[in-house]
Amino acid sequence: MKTVLCYGDSNTYGYNPEDGSRYPSNIRWTGRLGKLLGNEYKVIEEGCNGRTTVKDDPVEGWKNGRDYLKPCLNSHKPVDIVILMLGSNDLKEHFHATAEGIAADVEILVKDIIEFTKEKQGFVPGIVLISPPEIGEGIKDSVFYGSFLENAIDRSKEFPKYYKEVADRNGCIFLDAAKYIKPSVIDSLHLSPEAHEQLADAIYKNSGCFK
Repeated sequence: MKTVLCYGDSNTYGYNPEDGSRYPSNIRWTGRLGKLLGNEYKVIEEGCNGRTTVKDDPVEGWKNGRDYLKPCLNSHKPVDIVILMLGSNDLKEHFHATAEGIAADVEILVKDIIEFTKEKQGFVPGIVLISPPEIGEGIKDSVFYGSFLENAIDRSKEFPKYYKEVADRNGCIFLDAAKYIKPSVIDSLHLSPEAHEQLADAIYKNSGCFK
């Protein structure tokens, strides 16, 4: 059985924009991917609401994605595939981050995965780097408005260019989530059940790492 580690934020956790609860496993893209893959794969869900790439959140500092990455890789090793989708929370206004800068922080995580797994498990897993879905045009009407402003929309649209460059430099498989899904109109950030299904299908069919 091959191990697939899905490392991300609230859209990997399965945050429900309707009421802030968590979608059940059969709705989350991670759970749907596991069903598509079947018994030869074990899909591990490591999503955390608010998780950043390498930045300390000023309110909840424990959401720095780099801090938990190595312990996570170590506890689940051997890991055969890592699916990494982070960066949306770095668009929060208090970080003042550009899309290019966020991609550079994502590259730090990619290099950590490569170097740490090579040392600790003796081989580097396949890495699927996903540029997150765009921030929705209705963000000004979202309950998350203030943390995210309108300028986050344009920056999110720049993710694919810079993430692909990171993927190409580091031998990763690249997937642009925005080609397949949009955030819910409810909060312009989180995914609907339909989008979770579409994302799982896109990863399964287009990542090229599942046989």
